Amino acid sequence: MHPYQIYISGVGGQGIIKTSVIMGEAAMKKNLPVVVGEIHGMSQRGGEVSTQMKIGTSHSPLIEESNADLILAFEPLEALRGVNMVNKDTHVVMNTAPIYPFNISQSEHSYPDSSTILNELQSHAKKVITMDADEMAKKAGHILSMNMVMLGGAVAVTGFPLDKESIIKSMYDNLPERSIPINLKAFEEGFKFCMENL
Repeated sequence: MHPYQIYISGVGGQGIIKTSVIMGEAAMKKNLPVVVGEIHGMSQRGGEVSTQMKIGTSHSPLIEESNADLILAFEPLEALRGVNMVNKDTHVVMNTAPIYPFNISQSEHSYPDSSTILNELQSHAKKVITMDADEMAKKAGHILSMNMVMLGGAVAVTGFPLDKESIIKSMYDNLPERSIPINLKAFEEGFKFCMENL
């Protein structure tokens, strides 16, 4: 079976690693082979972080250019940085809330506007779903549940190899008990939004 290849990108502090752990453990519970590779930029909060994951038989977690089945982008500029992973069959789920790099004021490069980012992704991908996951997380009860909004969105994508029930079980195993109600609500919000916008 050709592995399902997921590229997750964002910045430090957004819960990217936790999201990949939940996916990875859900895959293992389903007896699906899974490999994960983390690429950290600056380790402090705000630095680039990306994770590459393959669910299915594979020897390396590294995704070759233009081979991702799913881009899960927690931040718009980081979605754009991952455009080389996209092909005409790739789904992109992108959080539209920007986090401006702390050094952008000293740089000659300005933060690209949202339409530029969206047009670039749409010109390469099969489908780009955009949502303000930060706002949805706040409505669910806490901004820190944004990663679960994004995870819900991923599970809704056509062809995603893990079912909702196994992901939710993995959430229970990997998140603090007191945070479960808010995180479940956030997950459902993301899932519902993406189902309606596929």
